[in-house]
Amino acid sequence: MTGFGEQESRGYDRRATKLLGGLYRHIADEVAASTGTGEAVLDVGTGPGLLLAHLARRRPDLLLHGVDLSPHMIAHARTNLTGHEVELSVGDVGALPYPDNSFDLVVSSLSMHEWPDPVAAAAELGRVLRPRGTLAIYDFRFVRDASMRTALGARFAEPTIRRKVVRPRGYPFGLYAQWTARAA
Repeated sequence: MTGFGEQESRGYDRRATKLLGGLYRHIADEVAASTGTGEAVLDVGTGPGLLLAHLARRRPDLLLHGVDLSPHMIAHARTNLTGHEVELSVGDVGALPYPDNSFDLVVSSLSMHEWPDPVAAAAELGRVLRPRGTLAIYDFRFVRDASMRTALGARFAEPTIRRKVVRPRGYPFGLYAQWTARAA
C-alpha cells in the first residue's frame, strides 16, 4: 500500500468529497443499519475520514476508529472530523495497531486494490474483529475478485463470504462491489 504525501492527500480529499459522496453515504447507511448501540467500528484506509464523518453524524453512539497508512491523510481526517468523537491512527492493513478482538465491524472503502498482500490483510482484519464480528470491504467491482475470495477464504469460513454489486443512489451503473465475511 502506498502512503499519500501532503499534496496527494489534499487532492484526494477534494476529489473524494465531490465524486464519492454518494458511495460514502451508501456505505454509512449500510453500516448504521447493521450495527448495534455502542458498537466499535474500524474504517481501514480511512483517507480523509469522509466515511467516518457520515457515520459520526448518523450514529454518534458508535465507537468510531479510523486507520490509514498516510499521516497526511490522518491529518486531513482530523480536520474533517473536528467536533466528532473519533479515534484516528496511522497504520498498515498488514499490521494494524489494535489488540485482538477490538471491533464489532471493520469496514474498508476503496483501499483493497492498494493492499500488497490481501492474505495478510485478511488475516489482520480477522484478528481485530470480535467473535461474530462483520467485515465489509467496498472497492471497484472489477478489482481482485479471485484474489480477494482466496484471501478471505484463508481466514473466514467460506459460507460467510459474500460478494454483491453496489450501486449507490444516483449512480448510473454498479461500479463497486461489496465483500462481506463474518468472524467465527
